[in-house]
Parts: sequence; structure tokens; C-alpha cells
Amino acid sequence: MSALDDALRQAEETLDEKHYAVLKAVVEAYDTIAELVDDKNTTIARLRKLLFGSRTEKTKTVVGGKGSSTCSAGEASVSPQAAVGMAPKTASNAADAAHTAAGKGHGRNGADAYAGAEKIVVPHDALQAGDPCPKCERGTVYQTGRPGMLVRLVGGSPLQATVYELEKLRCNLCGVLFTAQPPSGVGTEKYDATSGSMIALLKYGSGMPFNRLEGLQRNLGIPLPASTQWEIVHAKARQIEPVFEELIRQAADGEVVFNDDTTIKILELMGERGRPEVSGEEAAEGSQECSAKKERTGTFTSGIISTREGHKIALFLSGHQHAGENLQDVLVKRTAELPAPIQMCDALTRNLPGELKTIVAHCLAHGRRRFVEVADRFPEACRYVLESLAVIYRNDAIARERNLSPSARRHLHQAQSGPTMEALRAWLGRQFEERLVEPNSSLGTAISYMLKHWDRLTLFLRVPGAPLDNNICERALKRAILHRKNALFYKTCRGAHVGDLFMSLIHTCQLCGASPFDYLTELERHAGKLSDAADRWMPWNYRETLAGADAPPAAC
Repeated sequence: MSALDDALRQAEETLDEKHYAVLKAVVEAYDTIAELVDDKNTTIARLRKLLFGSRTEKTKTVVGGKGSSTCSAGEASVSPQAAVGMAPKTASNAADAAHTAAGKGHGRNGADAYAGAEKIVVPHDALQAGDPCPKCERGTVYQTGRPGMLVRLVGGSPLQATVYELEKLRCNLCGVLFTAQPPSGVGTEKYDATSGSMIALLKYGSGMPFNRLEGLQRNLGIPLPASTQWEIVHAKARQIEPVFEELIRQAADGEVVFNDDTTIKILELMGERGRPEVSGEEAAEGSQECSAKKERTGTFTSGIISTREGHKIALFLSGHQHAGENLQDVLVKRTAELPAPIQMCDALTRNLPGELKTIVAHCLAHGRRRFVEVADRFPEACRYVLESLAVIYRNDAIARERNLSPSARRHLHQAQSGPTMEALRAWLGRQFEERLVEPNSSLGTAISYMLKHWDRLTLFLRVPGAPLDNNICERALKRAILHRKNALFYKTCRGAHVGDLFMSLIHTCQLCGASPFDYLTELERHAGKLSDAADRWMPWNYRETLAGADAPPAAC
């Protein structure tokens, strides 16, 4: 690299700026690749993925069309009568499926998709229901079941502003000043509750940094400094903190918990900044995330998804702690009478919650991915494994389609997936017993991983409700990764905690089908009621709470 730097300095004197920039980019790319090659965790497959982009991991794409390798058991799709609780398809179901297939891929959204749009009823300009028909002059017109729909979209600033010029009058004799009152419903605060919701949704939901939003707002003629944006979301986070704490408490009582983590940068915990002790005020405000192990230098964002009573709860926790340690902090709040939850994670030991007992299941997708990465070199062997696992995922899709109970889903997998998995296990063991695969090869490593963790990878065959993979948590962590990609880092632990709070509430809303913007707005408008009854202000029941608050009192 020192020789290349010398060559670059000489090239800078002789080449024009354009050609020098190209040469410099090539040298920097070489430096990056050299660092990756030195990293012991970098494989050729990962390096190729970095350089040329990742491809889909679907079986058809990885190993091509169906070949000679077939699954000896469970390959055929499951019949409706194969599992307990599976109702046969009716004619209406078939019609719905046909209608969905016919309309799929048109690329347009109907008027019903615009749930947040303002709806304006436009009456006919000349006719009303019951009037005589102007065409035949014999019949009468009536309202049809569905009105005509016209959808119109207009552009605008993410945060809009209205300037009210309040007229002022002064008495020419006594000098008293009279100022017009603002219109009804207009508050005196500069920033409405909706402004904080929009900033939080753009920053922590869509990954738009404060400075980027500042530039956008300035270009649209409505300035909003980055420092002001932080002050708004920070104040909002303080108001809705009780709801986040309640969300953690309810997640602790979940039936199934998924967890994983990804790296994040918190400047306060890095380098020389991370060595001083946290002040008393900061420790009171912010949190368990930054009170982790002093000797650890890495910082992480842990994602935890908890399913409880049909609801999915998403939690994000950032700091020195690993996913297992954060999960332990959550599960200590679990109701003592509840049985141990099912935990889905990958096979890293740092994902386990210490001494707390959970029923651990490992991610089948992680084991599958090891065969995807070596499919180019061992196509036939990987084809058999991937097609076998495709049967399990197909059966699980049928269970979701039929809305089976956990027990019925387990029965389905035992009947239809069990033989396939037993055949796969025998095949994996035979590769080593008959010395068909070198144990230290990449394929041998993939096979060893499956055999070593077989019991936890196949927990879905024995425990009702055990999931197949950790994909729901992997998808949730993309929110933290998007924030890391755009904003690069958090400055302080408090900033990381505010980000965790908003990302948790926003993603929980999305998992529950609620509007994050409306939810965050209503929380701020009713901030005074959150501390006393935070459980009534969850994303899945806050609308019912609002309806009860708006209802008139019952007559005595």
C-alpha cells in the first residue's frame, strides 16, 4: 500500500483530475478487498456477494429446475385431509384464489388502499336518488352499491407550515392594543403533535437523517433545523416512555420470542469516550442499554420479537450487551406463573439469556444458507438438501393458509415433514460414514452444522408453536441497519435509547397493522394518561381506548 500511495502521488502530478480520480478509486477498492481477504471470517462466497451483489436464495435459482435428486418422503404437496383441523377448500375459497391470481401483478392500488387519504363525497350535479331518468324518461334513478372512485395525489413538504397573520388594532386615544384571536382549533404551540410523529417516522422508520430532512425542508421553503428536530423527538420520547416500558413488560410474557443482533456505533461508548463513568443524571435517564460490561468494546442493536395473544411486539435495545443479555433483561420481568417461552435464534451462544430457562429452537434458514453458499461447487448434494427443506417450508405455508392451531400444525409437520427430515438426517450422516464428503470441506462444514444442532433445528416437530426460522427478527433488524447505513452512528446513549423507543413502537405498529403516524400522534395528545394505564395504549387497543374516552358519559 505504501508503494501504491507513492505511485498515486506521482500520478496526481501528471494526470488530469478525472483520470486521477478513477485511479484513486481503483487503489482504494484494492485496499478494501485486501483487508477483507485478511479477515479470517471472509469466505470467497461472501467476497463474491460483496463485489457482485447477493442473489436470491430460492431453491429454483440456486440449483435450477427440478433435477434427478428427489425427496423420498413427503415430497408431494399435502392433501387437505392430511392434518387435524385442516378444512377442505370450498368453492368460494377457490374462487377467491382465482380472483387473486387473475388480479396479481397489475401494479396499481385501488382506492381502498389509500386508507390515510382524505375522502370527499361528491354528489351528482343534476340528479338525486328517486328522480326520473333523463334518458328514457320512464324509470327512476337510484344509488348503486359502490360509487365511482377518483384518486388524486399531490406533492408537498413532509412537514407543512401555516402562517396566521393576526390583525392588530390600537386605540388612538388610550393606546390599548387589540389582537385578533387565532381560528378555532389552532393551538398556540409552534409544533403540533403531528410534527414530532412525522419527524420520528422519517428518521427512525424510513432512515432519513436529521440533516437530510433539514435540507429538504429548506429547499421547500419551510426551514426545520436538525437540532430542532432532535429537540422535538427527544421531548416526545420523554412523554411516551411509559408505553415503551409497558411494551417491554408485555413482551416478557410472550409465548415465542425471537432474538438476534447487529452492530451499531454509539460514539459515547467508543474509544476514549467509552472509558469514563456515566454521570448520575445520564444513568437515571438512559438506561440499561449503556450499563453493560465495561470490558466489552463492541456496540450492538438487539432485535427481539415476542408473540403474545396473537400480537407481535418488536423491541430494539442498543448498547454493549449482546442479544442474549438484552433478552435476559426482558425476561426477568416475565410473570412467574407462566411456563418457559420458546426462543428462536441462531446457534451463537451469545443469543442465549444466561441462566434463564427457555425452550431453544435454532433457525433452519441459517442451516439452509450454508448449503446455498456452496451450491456452485456441490450442486447435486445441495439440490437434495434444499429440495428436502422446501417440503418443510411448503407444509408450513399450508398450515398458515389453513390457519391451523399450534397443535394441528405440529401434527401436520409430524405426518408430512417428519419422514422427509428423517430421510435427510440419514443422508447427512451417511456422507461421513461412507466417506463421501471430506469433513473439513465447505460442504462437510455445512453438514456438520446441521447434525450438531439437529434437535434444535427440528423443534417444530415436537413442540407446538415452535417456528422454523428467525426470519421475522432478521427482517426487523433491517430497520436498525437502514438507520446505521444512513445516519452512521448515535452520538450518545440517550440518542440510542430514543432511537430504540421509536423503532420499537413503529415496527410494532407495522406488525399489528396499525398506523405508526396516527399512533405516535395520539400518544402525545394523551401523554397525561399514559402513566396510569399504559396497557390500554398499545398499538392494537389504543383505538378502543380513544373510542371509550370520546363516548358521552352514561345517563344515571
